[in-house]
Amino acid sequence: MNPADRAAFTRRQFLTTGLTLASASAAVPWFLQRSAFGLPHAAAGMRAIPGVDQDRVLVVVQLGGGNDGLNMVIPYGDPTYYKARPTIGVAQERVLKLGDDANGVGLHPQMRPMKELYDEGVLSLVQGVGYPNPNRSHFKSMDIWHTADLSGTGSGWLGRYFDAECSGEAAKPGDAAAKDPASGHNPQIGVAVGREAPLAMQGSRIAPLSFETPDLFRWIGSDVHKTLADPYKQITRQGVAENIDPHSNAGFLMRTALDAQVSSDLIRKAVSQPPLVAYPNSDLARQLAMVGSMIRAGLSTRVYYVTMGGFDTHAGQGGENGRHANLLQQFAAAVGAFYKDLKAQRNHERVLTMTFSEFGRRVYQNASGGTDHGTAAPMFLVGPMVSPGVLTRHPSLNDLDDGDLKFNTDFRSVYAGVLESWLKADSKKILEEAFKPAPVMKRA
Repeated sequence: MNPADRAAFTRRQFLTTGLTLASASAAVPWFLQRSAFGLPHAAAGMRAIPGVDQDRVLVVVQLGGGNDGLNMVIPYGDPTYYKARPTIGVAQERVLKLGDDANGVGLHPQMRPMKELYDEGVLSLVQGVGYPNPNRSHFKSMDIWHTADLSGTGSGWLGRYFDAECSGEAAKPGDAAAKDPASGHNPQIGVAVGREAPLAMQGSRIAPLSFETPDLFRWIGSDVHKTLADPYKQITRQGVAENIDPHSNAGFLMRTALDAQVSSDLIRKAVSQPPLVAYPNSDLARQLAMVGSMIRAGLSTRVYYVTMGGFDTHAGQGGENGRHANLLQQFAAAVGAFYKDLKAQRNHERVLTMTFSEFGRRVYQNASGGTDHGTAAPMFLVGPMVSPGVLTRHPSLNDLDDGDLKFNTDFRSVYAGVLESWLKADSKKILEEAFKPAPVMKRA
């Protein structure tokens, strides 16, 4: 190998370091702005990016571990529930009932903030969500949800949305982007708060930005290569980059390095602003508070992704109190605070929040006072744009599939409803199969 080639980073190597962190700056040469992926920008003379409704944001909340949907949305009117769960069932008088039209279901008593959203008419509950031939492996089932493919392989469903709808301006004939596909669009309009970006947001051309804390979200170019210590200074030394070949590795590295540093500064500044409401003290609340700050700062991110773990409650799950109850309390309090924050910002009408878990739990409790891996589980959608109330019937507790609930709503139909009605995207193209969109959104 040529020594010069060893010194040059390939595009794939550079991108996978996580350094290309999203932004654009009017203070630098045009070709150096082309790869900005955190803030997509419109073509000259246009106010918006083709295919992207910049007034609409999706926030995905993942409940990792397999949340027990039966103790989250409780079929208190069915005596089989109490027979199946003699020690972890929630007493009927403690359930937060969801009205006469809800077929005898209600929320866990620790989920009062979600009940308040329900009463306000901004919460949509979809029961019995799953998929055919369910897989009870955490990893495989999560892959299935992330890819919207029953094989659990391929790119993520949100990544395909980014690829299809959010590529930004088209390359002009003869410019750098026309010859360099990597710079011909503005990838990375998704932000995930966490140690690593979820598969759901990984596209074939666009990958998400991710960071765990604002303190760790900093420019670390010098840790990778000394020439990337400060791209601003590099540009100055290069005479405003006039001598940098935009088609070269140096041009690509300088462009993406600049994006990274500007983006780091921009997002750190956004999340440094205190929220407009008090958030509870939990990791999910911390993540949602950062998302709220980024939305308030006006970032052009289309999809945010946060994760809460700990739902694999095989033992000592508890009923009205205990381990699972604490998880539900943290979840509900965080989502409730997030919605209040969005209302205080006057951004609540442009943000849809959607929650899911990779599977539910079995109907009957186990000998350890917990629940084992099951199947169908509820999904929540929050915002003034959702069809409010309980949208589907609770699966039967008596007509089971080897001890598990039979799903009545394919999760991909929920995705299709969100894609078609909220993100204004072609769900068949993105999901790579036609699913009837679930009526989770109000008709325009």
